[in-house]
Amino acid sequence: MASKINVRFLGTSAQIPSPNRNHTSILLTYKEENILIDCGEGTQTQFRKAKLNPGKITKILITHIHGDHTFGLPGLLSTLSFNEYKKTLHIYGPRGIKEYMKEFLGLFGIEKSYKIEVHEITKSGKFFDNKEFELHSEKMQHGIPTNAYFFKIKDKLRINKGKIKKSKLPNGPLLKKLIEGKDITYEKKKYKNKDLTYLENGKKISFVLDTLYNDKIIPFVKNSNLLICDSSFSSELKQQAKDHLHLTSEQDGMIAKKSKSEKLILTHISQRYEHKTKELLEDAKKHFKQVEVAKDLGEFII
Repeated sequence: MASKINVRFLGTSAQIPSPNRNHTSILLTYKEENILIDCGEGTQTQFRKAKLNPGKITKILITHIHGDHTFGLPGLLSTLSFNEYKKTLHIYGPRGIKEYMKEFLGLFGIEKSYKIEVHEITKSGKFFDNKEFELHSEKMQHGIPTNAYFFKIKDKLRINKGKIKKSKLPNGPLLKKLIEGKDITYEKKKYKNKDLTYLENGKKISFVLDTLYNDKIIPFVKNSNLLICDSSFSSELKQQAKDHLHLTSEQDGMIAKKSKSEKLILTHISQRYEHKTKELLEDAKKHFKQVEVAKDLGEFII
């Protein structure tokens, strides 16, 4: 059985937090991997509210260096040191993130008991790869260097148990060869890999936060199981969205439909919609029905 991906929204507000929405931060958990996407002010407090351990963070992905996406870093990094975090913390971000982190750490005088490695992602495409999953980035348009990201579990060959049972093949090395994509021979009979296995498609989670609508988004997020999008404005304020280099909720719905995504989550919610999130929801539903507005501490498991 495939392992589940848990996506927890620690903060869902736009530039100004509200009583019910903290600054942007999202935690993706898969097996032992805990990837934090952005780290707005108050993120470590949200970890406490969610009863999550920040000491399990393995990577931090920063979409861009605006304060509402990064001002939680000093406190979080200090807390990790006080709690004797022992892993190497990998921080990824767009062009300029290395200098930003250098100044950040120096300004706040953060003493670390652990190693931080900062990686600038300046090219589109895959930037992390292991046997389990991949991380990809794409450049967005927000006035400063900005990245969108997706996390994807790799496609895997699976044994068709029903067909294996009928074939009466024994468990062991022979089945391992099938998983490796090889044909096998047993008792002088040849068995083709394609007849006894099937391809299980890996799940994909995409994060498109602050950006102007652009042609790169749809191909980048294509076939997402979960698509998480900036929803700072409704379509009624589409000119303001354009002026401020943000998406509208209606554009999010269009992106979800055209990319053939399964589910859309609206986040980065402006305080103007504190009691009017239905407006954003209905806007997106003009084009795509499987949509929800994120709530602080809300989670999605796929």
